[in-house]
Amino acid sequence: MMRPALPPFRLAGRRYASSSPLTNPQVQRALELASTAAQQTAATVQRVSGPVGARVGSALGSYREPLTFNAKVFASLCRQVYIAERLAPPLQLSTWANAYAKIWHSATSLTFWRSALSSGAWAGLGIAAVETYVHRPLLNAPPSSESANMPTITVDKAELMRRLERDYTTHEFDELCFEFGIELDEDTTEDVKAALAKGLPTSPPQLKIEIPANRYDLLCLEGLSRALRIFLQKDTAPTYSLSQVAQLQEVFVEASTSPLRPHFASAVLRLARPMNDLEYDSFIDLQDKLHQNLCRMRRFVAIGTHDLDTIEGPFRYMCRDPHEIKFAPLNKDTVHTAAELMTIYETDRHLKPYLPIIRDAPAYPIIYDKHDRVLSMPPIINSQHSKIVSGKTKNIFIDTTATDKTKLDIVINMVATMFAEYCQIPFSIEPVKIHMPDGTSHLTPSVAPRLTTASTKYINAATGLFLPPDEICTLLTRMSLAAVPGKPTADDVHLEVQIPCTRPDILHECDIMEDAAIAFGFNNLPRQLPQTNTVAQPFAVNRLADIVRKECAMAGWIEALPLILCSHDENFAWLRRKDPGGQAIVLANPASTEYQVVRTSLLPGMLKTIRENRALPLPVKVFEVSDIAMQDLTAERQARNYRRLCAVYMDRKAGFEVAHGLLDRIMQILGVPFLHSESNEGEYGYYIKGQDDDTYLPGRGATVFYRPKPNVNVKHSDSSAQTAVEKGEGALEKMAGALKAALPGASRDVVLGSLGILHPEVLGHFELSRPCSALEIDIEPLL
Repeated sequence: MMRPALPPFRLAGRRYASSSPLTNPQVQRALELASTAAQQTAATVQRVSGPVGARVGSALGSYREPLTFNAKVFASLCRQVYIAERLAPPLQLSTWANAYAKIWHSATSLTFWRSALSSGAWAGLGIAAVETYVHRPLLNAPPSSESANMPTITVDKAELMRRLERDYTTHEFDELCFEFGIELDEDTTEDVKAALAKGLPTSPPQLKIEIPANRYDLLCLEGLSRALRIFLQKDTAPTYSLSQVAQLQEVFVEASTSPLRPHFASAVLRLARPMNDLEYDSFIDLQDKLHQNLCRMRRFVAIGTHDLDTIEGPFRYMCRDPHEIKFAPLNKDTVHTAAELMTIYETDRHLKPYLPIIRDAPAYPIIYDKHDRVLSMPPIINSQHSKIVSGKTKNIFIDTTATDKTKLDIVINMVATMFAEYCQIPFSIEPVKIHMPDGTSHLTPSVAPRLTTASTKYINAATGLFLPPDEICTLLTRMSLAAVPGKPTADDVHLEVQIPCTRPDILHECDIMEDAAIAFGFNNLPRQLPQTNTVAQPFAVNRLADIVRKECAMAGWIEALPLILCSHDENFAWLRRKDPGGQAIVLANPASTEYQVVRTSLLPGMLKTIRENRALPLPVKVFEVSDIAMQDLTAERQARNYRRLCAVYMDRKAGFEVAHGLLDRIMQILGVPFLHSESNEGEYGYYIKGQDDDTYLPGRGATVFYRPKPNVNVKHSDSSAQTAVEKGEGALEKMAGALKAALPGASRDVVLGSLGILHPEVLGHFELSRPCSALEIDIEPLL
């Protein structure tokens, strides 16, 4: 993970408690929610207050909408400040149990209430109650999408420091994380001290650490502490092995699983002692992190863990009719069929997202033991019978089912190796024999290291170092990679590197080079001038785009940056345009209907931007200077980008003249004269011509034409190609048209774009109730 080498300034912008409202993404989300809530609040107030409310609203006039909006923004910001100040409730069950035990003890103690009244602590209790009430609506909020990018783990600070054999300060540990390539997000030590000083119940100090998305071996306390100890050279990388047992556990996979989840892997951990609460919580948390990250919410892989002493092999993995599957699910004593569980878990916040994975399948995956006792119904729920109990379970059976074999191997390795340190023989894992439907069998997990090579010449060239092979091997050893120098060649030495099963992120030689750079220290890499000197300059189209962007902003317009993907309807039907076919770039397997095609117009993004900000004071003036993309079979990539300007104006009146004025201003700045009409004999300039366009009101739309200078070829994405497709013109017709255009006296005018007052039907599709005028033109022909 490359990070800038600026140690004196790196901590200046760091945040440990709060952040600026302008940069906090959750506050920005609050503003978006407020926009939607403002109109709902106004309608509710009018319905409840009746005629009196209507008269008050009339008296407020144009101030009513801003006041309502600001009130909702204030409420949302209060909730976000509550979260930013680390007042959100804990997530661990043991913390909740401990907190409620203390609350009950205090609530039933007369001494506590006398002390609270005499010391004034009753005011703090009242504030806490208000904060809890304010936070209550957020409990059903959807999970943030940010967590999917950089996983954040929470570890017990005292336990991590004990494992590292040093009591780091917050600053020291933050520097250690930076050197290792991870980031300390928060240290709750000060918050815990403040809570204890107020006499409030709290959990022990914790560290919240952001982990790179591909470092699955760092997603738990055990893996993180092990990697840091190796990095600090306090320990060596462990050697994982498969134990030799007299009788292997066996799993028979039936052919019925092939259509749904055909892959299976398993392992057994024989613990030296039962896990304590902290270790058990870490074990469960690792599974949750893998499910959310690599397993893609259990769609690719699902993990199940069981008390091996309560079940007996051999085990069978099959698919059965959901009405024939009966068992008591985890944390329930009542037996239900699988079909009944689907109905029961419809209201379960934790399990509901996983139900669609198998709900519509004719048969559900199920795992049985020798006596037909259910272990789990992947990927939904485990059985209560085989539940792991903290402080009791010594032998753990791990099952993983998957649709992706590669991810399956990674997941079973992570779960088994991270907690193999607790086994009777540390880092020794008992394998399980898997019998596949085709008669083949194999052992899982596969913990043997992968062998590869890396060039010392390449590593030194990429990092700017001149290290001998032995020193590079030492650096790689600090990153859990075992390396030894190979046979030297004329000008290079190739290292023989063993990549452990816990490092699936090492894919290429460049990954090994990056690990060597991390171990050496990014801040320690030499800085030198490049061997070649060049003078950079922007591309012409980017320079033109910056000029247009600047002038639009100086004219009072606000720039927006919507997504380049949109739905097919937004790009065509919602604009009252037909899809000519062969124009839009269509995604083969879109994640949702919201992202189906690459936009061929900037207009849908502008209208969606206004829709999400329609509660802002009028007028709303937004613009975008960006690319669209269209198919081009003559291009190498069979697609071509075109730079466009789009602007939309919304007010109580349509404001066609405002959009027209922006067009005139842009042309004036670029030195393009106005020709007034098509009949003007000027050799260079632009003009507009009335033309019916279904996107605009009849008689309220115009086409912008551009007449380039003589002998200048322009690149543009006018509607001629679309028209040719709609008319069914073939290659001969297109060639004839091109020849006709080349004749003396032929028109050189090209279509830049269009402007006009948007049709009410278009506005309705984007949930806009005010009139809008729009302008969209190509700017590349203006180069």
